[in-house]
Amino acid sequence: MMKIKIWTLILLFVSGSVFASPTDAFQETAAAKKVKQDDDKKKKKKKIVFLAGRPSHGYMSHEHYAGCMLLAKSIEDATDNIETVVYKHKWPGTDDAFKDVDAIVMYCDGGGRHPANKRLEQIDELAKKGVGIVCIHYGVEVPKGKPGDKFLEWIGGYFETHWSVNPHWTAEFKKLPKHEITRGVKPFTINDEWYYHMRFRKDMKGVTPILSAIPPKKTLSRPDGPHSGNPHVRKKAGQHQHVAWACEREDGGRGFGFTGGHFHWNWGNDDFRKLVMNAIVWTAKGEIPKNGLSDKSKTLDDLKANQDYKTPKNYKFGRVEKILKSNKKQSEEKSSAEKDK
Repeated sequence: MMKIKIWTLILLFVSGSVFASPTDAFQETAAAKKVKQDDDKKKKKKKIVFLAGRPSHGYMSHEHYAGCMLLAKSIEDATDNIETVVYKHKWPGTDDAFKDVDAIVMYCDGGGRHPANKRLEQIDELAKKGVGIVCIHYGVEVPKGKPGDKFLEWIGGYFETHWSVNPHWTAEFKKLPKHEITRGVKPFTINDEWYYHMRFRKDMKGVTPILSAIPPKKTLSRPDGPHSGNPHVRKKAGQHQHVAWACEREDGGRGFGFTGGHFHWNWGNDDFRKLVMNAIVWTAKGEIPKNGLSDKSKTLDDLKANQDYKTPKNYKFGRVEKILKSNKKQSEEKSSAEKDK
């Protein structure tokens, strides 16, 4: 027993522990605490809340809940530091839903039915705390006036009736800007209800166009109306139009607007989906990898999940499968072309 004690004293003497001062011990403890705090900070997950609007346009169109569920799962599959929560068909009943939130995503019907119209103050409080705000498809439309002004503040732009239009057309995104949101996204072509001629902040202050394309003339073939056409947009025929954009706010927060998302099967396009995933995480100030967020390609079963409506009899799923195959082929061809450069 005596030998063990002697060896213990020798080891303590060699290590200097016998002579360690209270100050040294305090400094070591403080340093250890700082390391732990830094580790905890790194481990803390970002929180993203998805607000899925009510059923809207029928099976496979404006599928707000199915779209939110798909995007939420894709983001969680692609990251290890993000927590997602999806609220179905109604706004959360308590403010606790937004506790420690880093970004909110509104994929819902817009215009007079937009859930934000009655909650401008609540959302504004979140924005002033730096919370990211994302609006998808019809969710980018609110009435002109106070709601529109707030959207200009939060996400940099919105659909304004008698100014913007909502035609279905095939957009060719031939060139993408260098931005965290476009990391890993290849140029792509896709048909959707791409709203355009959006109302943006004056001089595009703080706004960065992410997806831009030239709409074909037939997109203005309808008569003038709140959504179909107007003298302002007709003057811009043949010009590039921005259908997705990012913004950075003076409060330090970020916003993103995306006018696509009418057809649910478009979430099966890897580049279409990756861009929106990147954007959502970007608004939450999360880290975007060099090649963007990557998840598994979506199958027909993935797209059928969580639909608001029952599957119609004799629904032409063959058409959807054909689109998925075309998307895959398009992506593979572009990947091959990049390798050959």
